[in-house]
Amino acid sequence: MSSINGLPAHVLLVHLIVVLVPLTAVLAILAAVWPAARRRLVWLVLVLAVIVVVMTPVTTDAGEWLEKRIPRTPALHNHTHLGDTMIYFALPLLAVAILLAVLHRRETRGHTPSRLLAGALAVLTIAVGTAATVQVYRIGESGAQSTWNGVADQAPLPRTKG
Repeated sequence: MSSINGLPAHVLLVHLIVVLVPLTAVLAILAAVWPAARRRLVWLVLVLAVIVVVMTPVTTDAGEWLEKRIPRTPALHNHTHLGDTMIYFALPLLAVAILLAVLHRRETRGHTPSRLLAGALAVLTIAVGTAATVQVYRIGESGAQSTWNGVADQAPLPRTKG
């Protein structure tokens, strides 16, 4: 994917990842630690996690298209390197969403999970959700630095009337 309405697709698609990863992580953590939330949120968490896994490589591919069209800088290199790692955070997010769905199905069929199993899944979900959210922040920050670093230090351009 190259552009959408003349804008690089990456700058539009990245917003989907920036919103969905933390949202999925927070909802997954709620579902992991609160059984009532799990009953209501587990399928939404699973769908969101699938969307994140599908859209992550689409977004990075669009970023690679854009990378070939702008000047190469160390900041851009850092951003692309970090961006390429996001799939390794999206897949574990999907894995914990699947485990939460399995736990939910077992609960709805009358099997009470052991507190140890439920607790371990909650800890794993918190770790995975936190890591994915932090990585999205790191990638976004590096992208912002590669795009906007120094712009605020420049003199404003003259305005034209009209």
